[in-house]
Amino acid sequence: METSTEGVADTADESTARADAPTPDPTAPPTGVDTADIPAPAATTEAEPEPEVQRPVAIAPASLSPSRAGDFMQCPLLYRFRVIDRLPEKPSEAATRGTLVHAVLERLFDAPAAERTAPRAKSLVPGQWDRLRESRPEVVELFADDPEGERLARWLGEAEQLVERWFTLEDPTRLEPVERELFVEAVLDSGLKLRGIIDRVDVAPTGEVRIVDYKTGKAPRPEYAEGALFQMKFYALVVWRLKNVVPRRLQLVYLGSGDVVTYDPVLADLERVERKLHALWEAIREATETGEWRPRPTKLCGWCDHQAHCPEFGGTPPPYPLPVRGAVPDAAGGPGVVPRAEQAVPVRAAESGGVPQGRMGPD
Repeated sequence: METSTEGVADTADESTARADAPTPDPTAPPTGVDTADIPAPAATTEAEPEPEVQRPVAIAPASLSPSRAGDFMQCPLLYRFRVIDRLPEKPSEAATRGTLVHAVLERLFDAPAAERTAPRAKSLVPGQWDRLRESRPEVVELFADDPEGERLARWLGEAEQLVERWFTLEDPTRLEPVERELFVEAVLDSGLKLRGIIDRVDVAPTGEVRIVDYKTGKAPRPEYAEGALFQMKFYALVVWRLKNVVPRRLQLVYLGSGDVVTYDPVLADLERVERKLHALWEAIREATETGEWRPRPTKLCGWCDHQAHCPEFGGTPPPYPLPVRGAVPDAAGGPGVVPRAEQAVPVRAAESGGVPQGRMGPD
């Protein structure tokens, strides 16, 4: 699961810019100062030029992760809101619980094999919740209306139940992952940069690689299983391009329903995913250049934080912050681009953090 703690991938990815604090208004008067104490300038004093207004930085898409690829396939306008506009989103109990459970399962492997027990794992929940609140203070808002702590206690108990169920699906005393929460990034021959975070990587003594992803929800019905497998094939493609190793197995562990779904990819699978991602990226580039981000209404719209900005709900998207192809004619009278001096905001591309890429296969 590429969760919101997918710290490195989402931090390095263009998507996490939405978590940035809003840019303060430099034109606002200073706080805590009585303007009556400020002497008026002399009549002969030349007025100082107004300070230049600091504009928010719009980030043009520069890479693709499984989550953001999924966003675009679900709704191009949602992708725009998250990647380019960086609109804030409220934390949810379900997503935050998933983040918490992932942290517990990662930390459990710090203990010696014999000590990786269900009681020990459950005992990690309170401490990891404290760490999560420190690193992401906004999650405290989830229980702001729960002064007695009853709902929080129930929510933490649900997290403990998910952790405990994991022990019925896998035996951590027999596992020694080579990587946990592994950030991976690869640049395809076309120049497309792929990145993401893999929950766990196991390597057999004979060298076969298994990629494991934890899901705190229930396993989807077979007709909807391809979406989750797409994420895993995405990871397998990155590992193949990065390490020249085709993973032997992709494994989804559904803690909500107690199911384990496996898939053994072949090279043709990864090549098909690569072609699909190239087509997807071309569509994203086209939308970025034209500013045409169309909403795609589905049943998932009911869970979207951005209905106030969505035309499907009577909302209006924010002004598009990137230059639009064909906005003004060029010198020859043909289509051109908005001159840089007239762009609404400065534009930059997201940068990679140069994080190590893992220990499976050759470097």
